[in-house]
Amino acid sequence: MRIIYLDNAASTWPKPPGVKEMMAEVLDDFAANPGRGGHALAMKASKTVFRTRVQLARLFGIQNPNDLFFYLNATQALNQAIKGFLKEGDHVVTSSIEHNSVRRPLEYMRRTKQVEITYVEPREDQLFHAEDFERAITPKTKLLVISHASNLTGVILPVAELGEVAKRHGVVLLVDASQTAGVLPIDVEKMNIGMLAFPGHKGLYGPQGTGGLYVHESIDLEPLIHGGTGSQSEAIDQPTTRPDRYESGTVNTAGLAGLLAGVTFVMEKGVEAIRAHEWALTKRTMLGLQEIPGVEWYGSGIETERVGVVSFNIAGVDAAEASFILDQQYGIATRAGYHCTPLGHQTAGTEQRGAVRASFGVFNTEEDVDALLNAVREIASAFNPA
Repeated sequence: MRIIYLDNAASTWPKPPGVKEMMAEVLDDFAANPGRGGHALAMKASKTVFRTRVQLARLFGIQNPNDLFFYLNATQALNQAIKGFLKEGDHVVTSSIEHNSVRRPLEYMRRTKQVEITYVEPREDQLFHAEDFERAITPKTKLLVISHASNLTGVILPVAELGEVAKRHGVVLLVDASQTAGVLPIDVEKMNIGMLAFPGHKGLYGPQGTGGLYVHESIDLEPLIHGGTGSQSEAIDQPTTRPDRYESGTVNTAGLAGLLAGVTFVMEKGVEAIRAHEWALTKRTMLGLQEIPGVEWYGSGIETERVGVVSFNIAGVDAAEASFILDQQYGIATRAGYHCTPLGHQTAGTEQRGAVRASFGVFNTEEDVDALLNAVREIASAFNPA
């Protein structure tokens, strides 16, 4: 049975062929330690890591590639940003659809540093408005942290407007681009983004174990991890130079080579083209689901563009059971449950039952959507006979 993969919001799959080829080349030909030696293989590894840094800087409008630091995923990057930036008694404004990779570090800082947090809710149209975030800012506010788009409903937050809000109030804007890097245009300078966290294994089509954090040159974070950096080894303290200050330990050279191939694929394909493709599939899914009796999907209306995520429930069927049936009987991979965003489920009104999530990538087709709709129609009919 052919697998129809609709779990791209968790990790995109399949990957472009160049990803595996680049990773294999590193492992076969020059898997030495980057930045830890002057011999030819170590230098080639270092150049590969730097090429990845440069390509990502081009994608995100980053002026200095050395202001971009590599981590294993967006979660590590967000932890470095939040815990490395906030001080005792600071105030943070965030949204009510945040992933646990934002919420848990914030709540940790509330417990340990008495940081105050304001969660901004969407309006009745299920959309977020910049003026609501601005009203939440106080003289103690130091950080505005938002998901660029929800991993549950796909709602897109107005990052450019929020960047203007942050600039007016002297607040740093931290953006979690887990669902938008490689899918929506991002320019850190034009959008006044002070820090940008992103995974490599989602919309950038790199392998798992890759991700990063951009930090504006004016922002100094306290490093979370201390250790060997390959530079200033004689010093007791962490080096002050970037990116070394925030990259202790050996980076994932093979993974970053794969990420380079993934980012290159995205740039050649075009972010706008990818965005249009995923939105067309998403809209087709929502239109189809609303025609099936007993099926409910969540978020703003069809007239409002979202990222390639549709979460839904079928009357009379537990979300986990529905996802299991889709997988076992139809070969359709989705994700059920709470998607690491209990805040998002509270906002969507699904905190008691969770939801089934279908999410799309560049390799999905209209035929994949139609197969999902046919399967959901059969499941809904079986559990809710006329």
